[in-house]
Amino acid sequence: MGWEALKQWGTDVRRVEPFTRGVANDVWSVRVDGRLAVGRLGGRSDDDLAWETELLVHLDRAGLSVPVPIPTVDGRLFVDGLVVMSYVEGRAPETTDDWRRVAEVLREVHRLTAEWPQRPGWRSSTDLLHVETGTKVDLREMPAEAVARCRAAWARLAGRATCVVHGDPNNVGNVLISGDRVTLIDWDEAHVDVPELDLVLPDNAAGLDEDAYDVAYQASAAWEAAVCWDDDYSVKRLAEVRASPVV
Repeated sequence: MGWEALKQWGTDVRRVEPFTRGVANDVWSVRVDGRLAVGRLGGRSDDDLAWETELLVHLDRAGLSVPVPIPTVDGRLFVDGLVVMSYVEGRAPETTDDWRRVAEVLREVHRLTAEWPQRPGWRSSTDLLHVETGTKVDLREMPAEAVARCRAAWARLAGRATCVVHGDPNNVGNVLISGDRVTLIDWDEAHVDVPELDLVLPDNAAGLDEDAYDVAYQASAAWEAAVCWDDDYSVKRLAEVRASPVV
């Protein structure tokens, strides 16, 4: 149905202009009943979108600032790959103090989602110690030596508690700061994993000790290499993963 699905949000709804930050999705500013909102059209399955929208509603009800799904006239939170969410204003984080605030919000996300089920079709980093595929990851496409390096990094996380991770919080385009509010947007990469993967922030703003930061950094670099393989960025991230873990 494409953008024709937008009519499910009522008669007073229209697209305004595209956002430049959309990568995996077609993202536009829209107006719904005169309110500015954000429409995101992509190829995610209904199960995947149900997981994401339920998560955002949960975090909003818990008091966190997130893009809140706006229901259709008949109460649905998505239609044929289209989600309409509240528009959030703000600036990108600029200082170490800004990033410390981001770390606090991420830790609250982790606390609130300790029992959350895995996103449909996804795998965590430690799952990939034993399986080869999961959503965007297909270890069969990587050289055996690269897989061994990634798994060595993820093995250092084995046995740790899991929760929802945002998946890309150190991207300045995914964080908006306004007054005392920190808003995480673009939850496309969110899934259940070890929380340390979210805490590799600029200037070590999460305050991890040296060993914890090294474990998280290596695992995060391995994850991004596997997810993006094999573009220039993934090759760069793989080069940051040591051939052997520190024991």
